[in-house]
Amino acid sequence: MARVILDHISKHFGSVDAVKDFHLTVEDKEFVILVGPSGCGKSTVIRMIAGLEEPTAGTISIGDRDVSDLPPKDRDIAMVFQEYALYPHMTVYNNMAFGLQLRGFSRKEIDQRVREAAEILGIEELLQRRPKQLSGGQRQRVAVGRAIVRKPAVFLFDEPLSNLDAKLRVQMRMELSKLHDRLQATIVYVTHDQVEAMTMGTKIVVMKDGFIHQIGAPLSIYNAPVNHFVAGFIGSPIMNFIPCRIISRNGRIWLDFGDFQFSVPEGRIAGNGLLVGTDVIFGIRPNDIHELSAAPDRLTQHAFRAVIEVVEPLGSEIHLYVKAGKHSLVARIEAETPVRVHQEIELVFDLERMHIFAKEPPQQRLGTGAH
Repeated sequence: MARVILDHISKHFGSVDAVKDFHLTVEDKEFVILVGPSGCGKSTVIRMIAGLEEPTAGTISIGDRDVSDLPPKDRDIAMVFQEYALYPHMTVYNNMAFGLQLRGFSRKEIDQRVREAAEILGIEELLQRRPKQLSGGQRQRVAVGRAIVRKPAVFLFDEPLSNLDAKLRVQMRMELSKLHDRLQATIVYVTHDQVEAMTMGTKIVVMKDGFIHQIGAPLSIYNAPVNHFVAGFIGSPIMNFIPCRIISRNGRIWLDFGDFQFSVPEGRIAGNGLLVGTDVIFGIRPNDIHELSAAPDRLTQHAFRAVIEVVEPLGSEIHLYVKAGKHSLVARIEAETPVRVHQEIELVFDLERMHIFAKEPPQQRLGTGAH
C-alpha cells in the first residue's frame, strides 16, 4: 500500500472553482473519508486522484511517485463506483477476472486472485452467476472484488453505497470496515452520508464549496467542530443552534437567549470578557439536553420549560421536538420517559458540552464544553 499526497490541488471548470487549494496527506493504511454536501468537490478530488480529471494546479503523489501526469492505468489504483459498472453478459468470475486478462496475467494467477477475493467477500457461491441474478448488495461486493484482485496501492470508493437500501448500507459499512482491517489497505472514500463517515473512517475530511473545513478523527470532529457548518453537518440528529448574546453579570459570563439566561462554566468561551456584548450562536447536541428529573444534580441550575411538538419513539431512545419560548430544539431522551405531544416539560442543558460560534462568517468556534 502507499501514502497519498494531494499538494495544494485546485480544479476549475470554466468559471467554476470546484476544488480550491486542497492539501491532504493520506497515510499508508489509513481509511480516509471525504464527506460533505452535494457539490462540495469531494468526487472531483477522488477523480483527480484516479486520473479521471486533471488538476488545474498542484500535484498528486502516490507512494514515492508524482502521478499528476500519469494516465489512470499507471497510477496503481482501483476505483469502485456508485453504479457497480458490471458487464451484464459476463459471470461474476469473468467480471472480476476481466481487468487482469487485459493486463496479461496468467490464467493460474487470475484464478488464484479471483478465488481469494471471492473468499474474502463471501461470494464464492456466486462466481458463475450473472449480474441480473444478484441483489444490490451482491453486485456491490462483486464491484469491490474486481478492485481487490488488482492488489492496488490505493483503493478509491466514490459513494459506493448510495444505491443500496438502509439495511444493506449498514451491512456493507461493516463489511468494508472489516475489509480494510483484513487488507490493511490505503483507502480514500467519498460520501455525503455523515453516518458512513463517523462509523468507517480513521480520518474524516469535511468539505464545503471546494474547501476543506476540518480534518480529524471522527470523534475529534464530533466533539470539537471548528465552525457552525461542521457542527451542523456531523452528528445525528443535528446540533441545535440558538442565537444569543454574551453578557456579564456579577463578575460572571452569561448567555442571554431572550426568553431565558444561563451562566457559562468557567473558561468555556475563548476571550471571555472580551466578547461581552457580542451576538453569537449557541450550539448543543440533542444528547446533551436532558429531561430534568433524569438529569445529574450538577445540571439542575440550567433548567428551562418547553412544550413538546413532536414525539419520535425509536425503541432505544426518544427524539423530542420542542418549543422553548421562540426557539425550536431537538432533545434525545430515555426510551422509558413518559411524554406526549403538547405536554410541558422541564429540560436542562449540559453546558459543560456546549459550543459557541461566531455569528459572522466563517462562524468559527469561540468556545466548547466538549472533551
